[in-house]
Amino acid sequence: MKKMLSLVIAAALGTSLSACVSTAADPVTSSTPVPVTAPPAVVTPETVTQPVSSDTITLKQIMADPQWIGRSPVRPGWSLDGSMLVYEQERENSHLRDVFAAPVNMPANAERIPLSEQYLYRYSEKAQSVDGQTMAFLAGESVFIKHKSQPAEQLIRGGAPVHGLSFMTDGRLMVTTGNRIVAIDVNNGRREQLFSWAFGDKPEAVSEPEDYIAGEQIKLIKYIDKKRRQSQQSADRNEKLKTVSPAYVQDKVWFDKGDRLVTASVSPNGKFALVVTTADVKSRDDSDIMPHFIQEDARILPMRVRSRVADAEPVNHDAWLVNLQTGEKSKLSYMSLPGYNDDVLADVKSENAAARGDKYVVNRLPRDITLFSSWDRNNPSVRWHKNGGALALMLEAWDNKDRWIVTVDFEKGRFETQERLHDDAWVNYSHNQFGWLNNSETLFYQSEKDGYSHLYLQVPGESPQQLTRGQFVTEEPALTSDDKFIYYQANKKHPGIYEVYRVNTATGASEAMTDLNGITDFVLSPDNNTLLLTHSKVNRPPELYIKKAGDSGAAQKITDTVSDAFLSMPWAVPQVVAMPSSHTSQPVYARVYLPEGYNEGEKRKAVVFNHGAGYLQNAHLGWSGYFREYMFNSMLVQQGYVVMDMDYRASKGYGRDWRTAIYRQMGTPEVEDLRDGVNWLTENANVDPARIGTYGGSYGGFLTFMSMFTAPDLFAAGAALRPVTDWAHYNAPYTSNILNTPDVDPIAFERSSPIYFAEGLEKPLLIIAPMVDDNVFFQDSVRLVQRLIELEKTDFETAIYPVEPHGFVQPSSWLDEYRRIYKLFDTNL
Repeated sequence: MKKMLSLVIAAALGTSLSACVSTAADPVTSSTPVPVTAPPAVVTPETVTQPVSSDTITLKQIMADPQWIGRSPVRPGWSLDGSMLVYEQERENSHLRDVFAAPVNMPANAERIPLSEQYLYRYSEKAQSVDGQTMAFLAGESVFIKHKSQPAEQLIRGGAPVHGLSFMTDGRLMVTTGNRIVAIDVNNGRREQLFSWAFGDKPEAVSEPEDYIAGEQIKLIKYIDKKRRQSQQSADRNEKLKTVSPAYVQDKVWFDKGDRLVTASVSPNGKFALVVTTADVKSRDDSDIMPHFIQEDARILPMRVRSRVADAEPVNHDAWLVNLQTGEKSKLSYMSLPGYNDDVLADVKSENAAARGDKYVVNRLPRDITLFSSWDRNNPSVRWHKNGGALALMLEAWDNKDRWIVTVDFEKGRFETQERLHDDAWVNYSHNQFGWLNNSETLFYQSEKDGYSHLYLQVPGESPQQLTRGQFVTEEPALTSDDKFIYYQANKKHPGIYEVYRVNTATGASEAMTDLNGITDFVLSPDNNTLLLTHSKVNRPPELYIKKAGDSGAAQKITDTVSDAFLSMPWAVPQVVAMPSSHTSQPVYARVYLPEGYNEGEKRKAVVFNHGAGYLQNAHLGWSGYFREYMFNSMLVQQGYVVMDMDYRASKGYGRDWRTAIYRQMGTPEVEDLRDGVNWLTENANVDPARIGTYGGSYGGFLTFMSMFTAPDLFAAGAALRPVTDWAHYNAPYTSNILNTPDVDPIAFERSSPIYFAEGLEKPLLIIAPMVDDNVFFQDSVRLVQRLIELEKTDFETAIYPVEPHGFVQPSSWLDEYRRIYKLFDTNL
């Protein structure tokens, strides 16, 4: 066989890494792929229970309600004081979840929490006082206070909804309710309004006459003049009352009536407020609806849905600093931001203008800038230091090419830039967590500035200190209360293995906290002493483990939820192969499922699965969100197929360059990678190149189209599930990162949308279209089907699913869908 650049690792990794390669090179630390001559046999992990029967894998079993696999623990966390670990589990034969909790010293002894007490364990918000002695939490329609070593007490029950819990430096609790921010004394319940805002014209006691006759009326009629003087005197008196009398509060701060609120917050010391506003424009068209045909009343429900990137208009946010002692507000200018008026799309606009026969002139107008739109709701873009003396914001350009971390100079009323992260393609929408250290005015943040998501520290105004470095990505940083460590998840060993680490903020030294192999997530306990871990392997769903932070011992498994029925089945254990790429210096990682005796006899048929989301990793060593596809692939292997599941370019976990390779050309690098995968299969896995099929959903459905339309020799048949067919119809937050917007860059959209290449279809195609999909609209498939009809294509079929959203729910729909996919492959391969 042809020699290949590959690192082949047993997917479940129960054995040591070194036992899985035929070389002395260390696959964990080596940056050079290890050359081997052929994929070794699948290594079965020692830690995994072996199947006890050889039952035939069937579609009906695979696509049944997933509870048959087991009821894995979800939403792991901690009680307020960290003495109890908490998780949820689906009730048997129900979609409802129960809450379980166990003492940290007896973690396997979890007990179901009654409904009457769940508020003590499941809350939507929590905040800790500056001195660490008091916790506040929001559960249901109530706010509770818990002083150290005392039971929780109810502070607010019902009334106007509140949110945004935080503590002030004087120990009071701040909450936002309506258009007000209120401070509450947690000892006696006394409330004080700190700040209030409104949008509109500020009411005036008297106004200037609107026209000539009104002016003359005031001059000529003494009664009018008297009433105006009285109104002004009353207004002046009321204003003075608000400044000298404890019975009154300061007046609202008024903002433009054409704007709306983005966010508002008050400093912990109560001296300043930050308010961010934006123009109140209509974001959706009246035609942005989705008909839901199956209703209880037999009518059609028109559901409101998102707008399209083709309709996107630039958005700009205005940031205002309000002095709460004086009531004065000042607008924070973006002019101090480096690159605030760079014409970052000049080359793109020039290329599109030239295609129209025009010439583009460089434009240096100020760019539209907003608060960073974090996809993590636990990572707000406005961060006050708990001492109230420092404020940091994360800003982004609406064109997606810049991200700034800034602090606010309160005396000068301006932004000070601490980091500008620029990317000619787009700044990653994930890996952007940031905040202040607890005990100093020092920032910590994630940045892709060296090509991978790493952790940094920075004292404002000084040079940053890089804490982690290497060809791996950091995830979910968690700072300890003493600022000594930042815990994080990373794929240091191998792109598909995620362990938990911690880095010393003083020395920059990192150490591994886990060595479980597979995928390991964590939640650090409130006292920073314990790690609650969620760990899975490629053929085992997630279970919970517990481990003392900093301890060198093994993690203790505390749940065992996988069913005997699942364990008894002969699931395949795929290898993760690093295949050589024809277009990059990095290998392309893929899960490869090999049937027994694959290298013997006649050449095999094969299937290539394309994962969804684009920016998602699936060639890893943990349990996949595509667990049905994992079981379906195992069924195919049992029937003699070879299966490949590739992390094509754009996939997560491989750094900035891998992610942005698809900029302005979605579907081109990925199909190149698929061709390399097909070549690998034919050269190394005894696969017949004429008998390879492909399937995938969402972005995977898009790739099925692009490969079938632009490289018709590559696959003999394809199934596109819930597929994108025209990126101009997808949402703006995702698509504008990669392709800009259709009004600016139509070349990129036409280059990247399958509907423009439909004439290339030559092989059998199955289109799976859910009708209640508010992510990829049913219209995407409808338009493509009409295009195929007009092109007089005959070898395609469409299956519609009237009650299904983007991710199917009903087992009957899953079964019908995969019966059709299987039939497509069985017939054509």
